Amino acid sequence: MTRPWSARRAALLVGLALSAAVAAPPTDAEMTGPFPHPRGYVCHRATSPVTIDGRLTDPAWADAPWTEPFVDIEGDKQPKPRFRTRVKMLWDDAALYIAAELEEPHVWATLTEHDAVIFYDNDFEVFLDPDGDSHLYAELELNARNTTWDLLLTKPYKDKGHAINAWEIAGLKTAVHVDGTLNDPRDTDRGWTLEIRWPWAGLKELTGVPVPPRDADRWRINFSRVEWDVAVVGGKYVKVLDRPEHNWVWSPQGVIDMHRPERWGYLQFSTAEPGAAAFRPDPDWPTRDLLHRVYYGQREYRRANGKYAGNLADLKLAGVSAPVALETTRGGFEASLSVPAAPGGKPRRWVITQDAHIRAE
Repeated sequence: MTRPWSARRAALLVGLALSAAVAAPPTDAEMTGPFPHPRGYVCHRATSPVTIDGRLTDPAWADAPWTEPFVDIEGDKQPKPRFRTRVKMLWDDAALYIAAELEEPHVWATLTEHDAVIFYDNDFEVFLDPDGDSHLYAELELNARNTTWDLLLTKPYKDKGHAINAWEIAGLKTAVHVDGTLNDPRDTDRGWTLEIRWPWAGLKELTGVPVPPRDADRWRINFSRVEWDVAVVGGKYVKVLDRPEHNWVWSPQGVIDMHRPERWGYLQFSTAEPGAAAFRPDPDWPTRDLLHRVYYGQREYRRANGKYAGNLADLKLAGVSAPVALETTRGGFEASLSVPAAPGGKPRRWVITQDAHIRAE
């Protein structure tokens, strides 16, 4: 089945010849429905040192649970991936550690230059937004040769965000282990594993939240695996160029675009003994989801009317009766919702603007 490209890939590949058919992305009107709470993962402190060699054999990893297997980026709209992908995570005072296991009968990779467009190969990708405001977030990609590409995104591409390719993750360390033979189609491989050490120093510039995190802090994170169909030509793996890539992810996006940070999963840090803490859904998720529905409704309303709506009823959002306040300017809008205080807390006002920036005041 021919599938559309993500907004990120479309932006990066402008001017390049693509033989794959490209379908239209979903309209903003199609994004105004409620979205279920994303997946969550409890990340425990490492009980012993982690050596970054790609092999996942350190005792610390034995205490870390695997995530659920990856699914198609669109979720249940598409068949399940044909190869399993899963992740586990740890943290300590110095860094966040990520391990991944990718089943793959034919492991191949061609790119060797740092900051090349790694998803031209099969790859593994990390997307991280510590404060969950949908702006100023990080992306890391690597292939089976352990070639990396790190990017800083000012905001999502759909909101005219820019990728800062010159940005480097301070102190980053990665490693890959191939369980088989790289770039050799004569045999069947079992797959590849990887490890990432992402120092807190490489994250402090992204956010004002505490780094290192505190017990029970939640960050937004997601993972993507790009998988190309290949054929063997002249004893080498060659991509089937009339087919776009498969996008397999941990927490489904519902749309073929990883740059919808509001739909990423949750990373919950814990100082408890491994297995002692359960994931707690974000109590602010209904508010976050509602305001993003308003955001997409405003985009659609402006497309049809040339301006943003000043009244919630004009957006015709099904099932929405919350007292969302709208303020408009010539080129933008602000939608806000006041949330009652939780026990022992204070009332908060949540705000989203025309560029998808969301925050609690």
